[in-house]
Amino acid sequence: MTRRIFVGDIQGCRAELEQLLELARFDPSVDELHPVGDLVNRGPDSLGTLRLLRSLGAGGVLGNHDLHLLRAARAARPMRAADTFGDVLAAPDREPLLDWLASLPFARSFPDVFLVHAGISPLWSDPQRVLSGLDPLKHSPEADFATRVRHCDGTGRRPERDEPPPAEPFRPWFDWPRPQTLVGRTIVFGHWAVRGLVVREGLRGLDSGCVWGKALSAWIAEEDRVLSVPARRAYAAFDD
Repeated sequence: MTRRIFVGDIQGCRAELEQLLELARFDPSVDELHPVGDLVNRGPDSLGTLRLLRSLGAGGVLGNHDLHLLRAARAARPMRAADTFGDVLAAPDREPLLDWLASLPFARSFPDVFLVHAGISPLWSDPQRVLSGLDPLKHSPEADFATRVRHCDGTGRRPERDEPPPAEPFRPWFDWPRPQTLVGRTIVFGHWAVRGLVVREGLRGLDSGCVWGKALSAWIAEEDRVLSVPARRAYAAFDD
């Protein structure tokens, strides 16, 4: 039986990813691997992470840190002092790796699961249609929302900050009614390390803060099982 293994924000934590895949007994000849985005940055080995995921034929979706790398590589955005993906930019195989990363979608839809990095707007009646075909090298409000939202109001407006939690009318995006196209499906997402694992009916939030020294987590859909491995150390200072 093919299993789909959804992995939370890796952010260059290659060693923990390898340990998690071993714990899950991941078999690339049978199983599918779907990271929730933020494959790179802030952790110690963005290059090794991309090489490993590409070699395993991973699927998954793009996160905001992946977009930052792609745009920095094309000089569309400057690097920041805290960025740790310089190893990718200096690698001899950077172009195949960047092409592979850029080929990932912003959302991935299955009959029973919908995968997105951060979340969806309460205004989107068909999130898959809204997010299909977007260019990761070009800014769009839809891509920005899907890779960055935590709280929003009923119109999709986001607060200036997510911590401390903002007051009404803002709520966690998943507390707004979901569109009919996603009713009965489990939405899998990441991007919210402060909140940690979310295991609720129809929701699996998998960012358990590995890069901050907490854990890297996965959800095996066919077994409805969450697995986690501890971070080897804190690789970055938390800044939300």
